[in-house]
Amino acid sequence: MKNIRELEAVATKIRKNIIEMSYLCKRAAHPGPALSCADIVAALYFRFMDVDSENPLKFDRDRFILSKGHASPVIYATLCEKGFFEKKEFNLLRHPGGILQGHPTFGSTPGVDMTTGSLGNGLGIGLGMAYYLKLKNQKSKVYVILGDGELNEGTVWEAIMYAPVKKLNNLIAFVDKNGFQSSGPCNDILPQRCFLEQFRSFGWDAIEIDGHNMNQIIDAIETANNSVDKPTVIIANTVKGKGVSFMENDNSWHQKILSEELYEKALSELSGV
Repeated sequence: MKNIRELEAVATKIRKNIIEMSYLCKRAAHPGPALSCADIVAALYFRFMDVDSENPLKFDRDRFILSKGHASPVIYATLCEKGFFEKKEFNLLRHPGGILQGHPTFGSTPGVDMTTGSLGNGLGIGLGMAYYLKLKNQKSKVYVILGDGELNEGTVWEAIMYAPVKKLNNLIAFVDKNGFQSSGPCNDILPQRCFLEQFRSFGWDAIEIDGHNMNQIIDAIETANNSVDKPTVIIANTVKGKGVSFMENDNSWHQKILSEELYEKALSELSGV
């Protein structure tokens, strides 16, 4: 189990991996939305989740669903650090025949638990997994990351309504609240109310944190993991493009090709040079 400082270092490695694959693939990857949730994914995989690169489909593993599937570089970067595959796969991100497609694909990428990318489906799928694990008397957890723009999808709210009915305390959702979706600021497209109050009104435990503060992330996950009879949502206030100055809060980096100059600048910043 890694401590705070070690987790912060892992999150930086994950961010470097995101930048590296986004450059090497020579495709318009999604670095901005991947960078915003890197700290959360680092904490999950390197402190909390029971997964095994030698046995990716072991039944009693914890499950992770990146519902905002366009941010796939963050899960690929993390799985690589966990030993599920080698860095040579980065070159084929978004290439036909590669194991790292534009959206996570179950059966294609070792360690990916569910195919995602059609927004709005991840929480419902996670609900089904959590309910099944309960029926099988498994202690495994199911973690789902949604985008704040994704909460515009009606299917998300069907899952939000149903999860408390089944007392799925093994279901933990995160809202990566970076304020943007592909076509612009979330509040310009569909003004959003207080997610904290909304989830609580449906029967969830709800926590709001700084999604880049590792202490707060760990405390929130520990609280969620100890819930007695409710699913928990963690509203994480984040910065799109976090860690790279020219990407932060610049929505043009939702999907864009990195030049060599900007690639080197990004790596330099992440290395603290």
